[in-house]
Amino acid sequence: MRAEICRDGSEFGRLGPEWTALYRRCSTATPFQSHAWLHSWWLSYGRPGALRVVLVRRDDGTPVAAAALMRAAGPLPVLTQLGGSITDFTDVLLDDGCPDAAPALARALALAARGAVIDLREVRPGAAAERVFDGWRGPRRRLADSMCLELPAVPMESLLERIPSGKAQRMRAKLRKLDALGIDERVVTAPEVPAALERLLTLHQLQWRGRGVTAEHTSERFAQHLARAVRPMVECGDAMVTEFRLAGDVVAADLTLMSRRLAGGYLYGADPALRARKVDVAAMLLRHGARETSASGRATLSMLRGTEPYKHHWRPESVPNQRLLLTSRGTAPLLWLRAGAADGRRWAARQVREREWLGRAVGRVTGRLPGRTANGGGG
Repeated sequence: MRAEICRDGSEFGRLGPEWTALYRRCSTATPFQSHAWLHSWWLSYGRPGALRVVLVRRDDGTPVAAAALMRAAGPLPVLTQLGGSITDFTDVLLDDGCPDAAPALARALALAARGAVIDLREVRPGAAAERVFDGWRGPRRRLADSMCLELPAVPMESLLERIPSGKAQRMRAKLRKLDALGIDERVVTAPEVPAALERLLTLHQLQWRGRGVTAEHTSERFAQHLARAVRPMVECGDAMVTEFRLAGDVVAADLTLMSRRLAGGYLYGADPALRARKVDVAAMLLRHGARETSASGRATLSMLRGTEPYKHHWRPESVPNQRLLLTSRGTAPLLWLRAGAADGRRWAARQVREREWLGRAVGRVTGRLPGRTANGGGG
């Protein structure tokens, strides 16, 4: 085997067919490792001179392993994954039919790093990157990263059996209301994707107006990234855009990303008028996602990152992402420095969350105790 490093964005673009073939041979890959997603992200977010795509090929030129990396901004020499904060899962690609792919990629990454720390964020349990981590011969560190919630890919009625009977009955009533309203759902075709994405982003902004929308989701570079990435992903079966219409008007739209094993609802938008009609948009999207995912034979319906309360209504499984740090012996202090900083940030964030939770709990208790006012003063 031989290793090579791609540092040119145009060359990375030309790797598309080979990358896609390897992606299909890696059963643990998620949609975020598709060439369409990664190359489009680089065009929107990459920095000149920072690209470091590591490839391992057989003697006949067939790629058997790949890692899409870049030199991170900042004073410390760090290689991190392409995809940034808008990517829920990071991984490398390893050919399932090549048992030597993982150690070969580990050796190639050690050469590519050359005194830098490799920092892989949001690695899903069972990812191919774990095999590289397990065989790494230098200093390494595994940290906790974001929490994800997952459901089995089963029809909606089976999901309703996971929750208490009273809640299940109320949910069935909400679903019957959806049907009575006459909301139609339609999966758009690849040529329709650009216009559908524009409508989705407009609805997403309307939905969150005045409630703190994620700023990046309103940016032009994010819109351009989706416009480039999603259409080829739809053509390959790695994405699905669904529109929901009421009386002919699009009132909601959803983007779901899919790989061999899982599907995950990535972004949606809904007309605020649906809230006024007391439509449970989350249930509407989940019913559609459960039907499509279970019919496709995938095993997992992922809610991706985040532990929002509405997700917990369905009693999902909590699946923590990991952060994998790798380096050589000569740069071990840099690894410990970066790991220590990450631990410190997580500790500080946890303290803030605990104080906020305690403040809300105290407010609820003091607001209900007889003889006391809501602000905690005497009655």
